[in-house]
Amino acid sequence: MVAPRVSEKTKIFELEIVLTEVVPAGRRRVQVPGEVDLAVLHEVVQSVMGWTNSHLHEFEIVGRRYGIPDPDWPGQDVADETKEKLFRLVKAGDRFGYVYDFGDNWAHEITVEAVAAVEPGVCYPRCVAGQGACPPEDVGGIGGYEDFQAVLADPDHPDRAERLEWAGGPFDPHRFDPDEADRALEWLAWRPLAPTS
Repeated sequence: MVAPRVSEKTKIFELEIVLTEVVPAGRRRVQVPGEVDLAVLHEVVQSVMGWTNSHLHEFEIVGRRYGIPDPDWPGQDVADETKEKLFRLVKAGDRFGYVYDFGDNWAHEITVEAVAAVEPGVCYPRCVAGQGACPPEDVGGIGGYEDFQAVLADPDHPDRAERLEWAGGPFDPHRFDPDEADRALEWLAWRPLAPTS
C-alpha cells in the first residue's frame, strides 16, 4: 500500500495575524488549510479579529496586490483574490500584508509561522491563540482609537456615556476570548482535502 502524498495544498498553515501600530496589541494565531483562497482568508481575518466586513480590503504578497477587482476601473493592478490559493503564494517563514478599511487603514502583518500536517478529526480554520481586542469599526483609525480609549478611561469625560453607547457597552482593549474567536470561524469550518495517494 502506498502512503498518501501530502502536499502544501493538503497541509495546514499556521498564521500569526498582527494588527500593527495598535496599543494594546491585537494579534491572533489561526490555522487554515493551504487550499483556501485569499477571499476565504479575508473572511478568516474578519472573523477572528472581530471586524464586520463593512469596508474594502486588500492583501499584498511579494509586491503584488490581491482583492476584489473593480470592473469599472480596468487599469487597476489588483489580482482577483478568489483565484489565488494560499499554498501557491506563501511558505513557512513568509510575511505579507493585509489592509482593511482604506479610510481607517487598519494594517495587519501576517506571518506564516509553520506548515504542518492535518490533525485527524479537526475542522479548520481554527483560532488557537490571541491577544487584545479589535478596535470598533469606524473609530477613526489609530488616532481615533487612541482618543476612544482615552475617553473611556476617564470616568468624568463628558463624551464617555455617548462613546460607550456607540461601542455597544463596556469595552476592554485588552480583552480576548479564544473560545469566542474560534466560534466566530464555525461558519467557515470544513475539513481539508484528503492527501492524494
